[in-house]
Amino acid sequence: METSKALAPIKKIIKYTLVDEMRQKSFVVMFVICAICVFLIRGCYQGNYMVNGQALDAATIVRTLSKVTFHIIAAGVMVIAALLSMRIFRNDRNEGMQSCILSKPIARWQYITGKVIGLWVLSVLFMFILHSIVFLITSINLKVFMPEYLVASLLCSINLLFVIVAVLLLSLQMSDIVAFLCVLGVGIVGFVADGIAAASHSQMVQSMVQQSAASPQSELTWWKIVYYFWPKLLGVQQLASTLIEREAFHGFGSIYPLINILLYCLILGALLFKRFGNEDIV
Repeated sequence: METSKALAPIKKIIKYTLVDEMRQKSFVVMFVICAICVFLIRGCYQGNYMVNGQALDAATIVRTLSKVTFHIIAAGVMVIAALLSMRIFRNDRNEGMQSCILSKPIARWQYITGKVIGLWVLSVLFMFILHSIVFLITSINLKVFMPEYLVASLLCSINLLFVIVAVLLLSLQMSDIVAFLCVLGVGIVGFVADGIAAASHSQMVQSMVQQSAASPQSELTWWKIVYYFWPKLLGVQQLASTLIEREAFHGFGSIYPLINILLYCLILGALLFKRFGNEDIV
């Protein structure tokens, strides 16, 4: 009985957050533009593709193009989730909704939980619908069914949770746009670092480094420490994309990005609850 009483305010705040955000013209415009852009890629799945004089089969074309589209959609929705999150506290405060809600027998942790879950559900639905459009295009145009594509989309939802919690936390410390840019910078640095790391593992680069190295380097450097502890947003996307390619996981290294982001979500979530608990509500 006590649990149901505690959950009731959270459900109401989730519902209010979903309805309020979906009523925003900016959200509707972003969704329509993204859906149209994704729908227009159907032309890429038509025609013949040749590699080294050999024609690729439909399944190869679909999985390769779908994997690229998957990463673009996942990264784009993370940016949109950050944009939605950066103004949520300011809007509630300016409209008096925050003080109105917290003047009732609703705890601050319930308010925060409802806001986070509401934004998360909205962002996940946004991304899942866009990925579903790609799934329908591949299923209808080339008769290649990839249910694992939708599973990979759900797996990437953990990245959206990280972005939402991080932006909400930073928006309490600094201006909205700076909070957005900080999280955007974290994502860009992580993507670039993972790209450099992937390139450094290629045989060509390793052979060049071995030839040019005058003395043996230490195995553990500050760069490696920062790299392994940096939020692995791209790593989670790559882990999800292995489902599309139907590749097997290779030990702890494959699931480490997921563990990394989950830990960040827990730590940042705890900091958000603590920081908002000390916030002055006027």
